[in-house]
Amino acid sequence: MSKFVITGGKPLRGEVTVSGSKNAAVGILPAVLLADGPCIIENVPNISDVNVMLDILCKLGATCERISGDVIRIDPTGVTSYEATFEEMARLRGSYYFMGALLGKFGKAVVAQPGGCQLGTRPIDQHLKGFQALGVAIDESYDRICFNTKKEDAFLVGSNIYLDVVSVGATINLMIVACKAVGQTVIENCAREPHVVDVANFLNSMGAKIKGAGTDTIKITGVPHMRGGITYSIIPDQIEAGTFLIAGAATGGDLTVRNLIPRHQEALTAKLQEMNVGIEEGEDWIRVYHNGPLTAAQVKTSPYPGFPTDLQPQISVLLSIADGTSKVTENVSDSRFHYIDEIKRMGAEITVAGKMALISGKQRYRAASVRCHDLRAGAALVIAGLIAYGQTYIHDIHLIDRGYENLEGKLASLGADIFRIVSNDGGEN
Repeated sequence: MSKFVITGGKPLRGEVTVSGSKNAAVGILPAVLLADGPCIIENVPNISDVNVMLDILCKLGATCERISGDVIRIDPTGVTSYEATFEEMARLRGSYYFMGALLGKFGKAVVAQPGGCQLGTRPIDQHLKGFQALGVAIDESYDRICFNTKKEDAFLVGSNIYLDVVSVGATINLMIVACKAVGQTVIENCAREPHVVDVANFLNSMGAKIKGAGTDTIKITGVPHMRGGITYSIIPDQIEAGTFLIAGAATGGDLTVRNLIPRHQEALTAKLQEMNVGIEEGEDWIRVYHNGPLTAAQVKTSPYPGFPTDLQPQISVLLSIADGTSKVTENVSDSRFHYIDEIKRMGAEITVAGKMALISGKQRYRAASVRCHDLRAGAALVIAGLIAYGQTYIHDIHLIDRGYENLEGKLASLGADIFRIVSNDGGEN
């Protein structure tokens, strides 16, 4: 059991560098299975979700070598098994990308049901619908899913697929598998998130023929082989960058966040400016600084390029110290407000009604012992701890480690009083 201990009240000042995108990495690493030879992946974040993905690859027979801190060489040529039923599969949601990767490689797969943060109902029906359209028969049980092509004389056959809901996971999974289907696949109502584009760019670097990633219609022409021997660098993490920008604003600091893509942050920076946060932008950096009293705002989450659901808990903390009453509407994820009971213990005044949270601002946070419910809720609690009076204990931080590389080290370099305690007592302090 690990926990963070944070003594709040210190503005964040200085510069911090963002790691590679978690959401892109968990799609790209399984996609390496389609390559005919080794690939070198750069800017890979050193987080627990990525390490679990590498463990699964190794158990399948791939060779994974960390060349340096953020550079990994993966050789998939030793993979002969199409079964990924390891216990690691239940530890993260992104394990479902092994469905598409193994289907593309072998035309069949046996995969454990995916796990991950508990954010309400998150069915994979759009993934399964798309696989079926490509000619895959599916047999699902409570703990695993078996996939096979329907015809012995046909591997995977391109098709037109319309996603009933905009789904990042389904978009990426179907792109991966369609790369090896015979003919053309057209996916409509696609997700447009930056990591969808990054996975498509990686697949294209291996010889795939994908057009339209970043729009709502993606066309993939299948290819018989995808080459290895390529080197690819993952994009910066949009959500980590946003978390630091919000933390800088919340603490009234002066913080420059580097190694980001400013256009990926436009929904957030527009909202921060609306709240009277000072913003400066460069080619690959954004500076946030204190610009006077914070003002209330309304936030509605939606698929990219809208406001990210993965930044909703963090900005809710910021809104709770702004002047006035704010409203947050969660349009993407179910059960995303579980963290609110924890920050209310620290002084927040928030009322939840269905998908809407009404936030009374100008609250002063006080230290408490709180517990993470999921990855982004954990990040919100860290921000709350940074602005709280006294010493805050944040438990279950293994959930934070899923998506943030060395969060406490980066924050400490900016002046935060934060450290990690590893304990087996499971206590509250």
